[in-house]
Formats: sequence, structure tokens, C-alpha cells
Amino acid sequence: MNKAIADIRKEYTSETLLETDVEADPIQQFQKWWDQVIASETLEPNAMTLSTASADGLPSGRIVLLKGFDEKGFVFFTNYKSYKGEQLAENPKACLLFFWKELERQVRIIGLVSKLSDAENDEYFQSRPVGSRIGAWASPQSTIIENRNWLEKEVEKREEEFSDGRVPRPPHWGGYCVKPVIIEFWQGRSSRLHDRIQYSLEEAGSWKIERLAP
Repeated sequence: MNKAIADIRKEYTSETLLETDVEADPIQQFQKWWDQVIASETLEPNAMTLSTASADGLPSGRIVLLKGFDEKGFVFFTNYKSYKGEQLAENPKACLLFFWKELERQVRIIGLVSKLSDAENDEYFQSRPVGSRIGAWASPQSTIIENRNWLEKEVEKREEEFSDGRVPRPPHWGGYCVKPVIIEFWQGRSSRLHDRIQYSLEEAGSWKIERLAP
């Protein structure tokens, strides 16, 4: 074992999380923590690890950006033909993980995944910078390409194609909503005795709140 790596550690001492502190609804609790992380000026608080798995169970993870949340679930956008899109087509379940190190907090969300409507996709796509919209057409996400020069030429082709500034949404690009069935709120504590409060969705639609051992 690399001792220099093994010796890296940090004590978490800034906050606590007790059952009496949390909201009855996990979305309201997420909103509470979201407001606090925004106020903290944490860099890219909407960055989250998206974990998916293929039909045969092969897992994969990557960082994506949260683009909205409400009682329906947590939203992100991507290329449907990407590797994550292929895995979600085979196995429409996912895990989202936020790590807000400045607040010594994590949020883990496990849920069922569905695509957004065309209207929702179009609305968000048109809000993106022109360069990002061009990129969605130019990049065959997750496929092997020759080199960077090939990609830049594809961008040039699309810039010429959409030189009037009107860039429609590609049919292979859109959003997903992760409807949670489990949400865990993790607050770092000293000696690795962290606070972990988990919400589990019950059949009747209510949420069960339980403490997990660290």
C-alpha cells in the first residue's frame, strides 16, 4: 500500500445531521441543503456522479450536471446514443451522487429513469449557448474518433450549416428524469462516525426515514 496515499485523511467537524433536523419529505430536505450549498459559493454544486449499468450488470459512472429538480425527480441532459444513453435504454435505473466537500456533505439518490418530453427538451436546448448546441450536432458522443482535428472539422461543418444562428435540437439529444426511490443525506462527522439519514419510498407513496450506520 502506498503510505503517502493511505495517510491522507480529513476530520469532518462542521455540522451534524439528526433525525429531528430533517424535513419529512426528501425533496424539501434536498432543497434545504441546495439553498445552503448555493449560499456557500461551492464550485459547480450541480455536478453529480451518474452511475448506470447495462442489462448484464456492467456498471459505469461519469460526472454530469443537474439541470433541475422537483417532486417528479432530478433532471439531466445528454446524447441518447452515448454510452450512458445505451445503458439507460437497457436498464432504466440510475444512481446520482453529489459531493459538496466545502459543506462536508454527500447526497445519494437511487431511482427510476424516464425521458423528458420533446417540448421540455426543446425548451432547454434553446436556452444553451450556441456553441453547446453546435457541439451536440458535431460530437458523436462516446464513439471512437480519429483525432481532435476531426472533431474540429465537424464543428466547422455544423457552424456553416447553422450559420443563420438557428440551431434545432438533434433528435438524438434530450433529457432524463431520475424519480427517486431512495435518497440518503450524509453529513461528515469526526472519527468517521458520519451521520447518514436515508429516505425510502414506500408503496403508499410516503417516505420512511431511517438512520444508517456510518
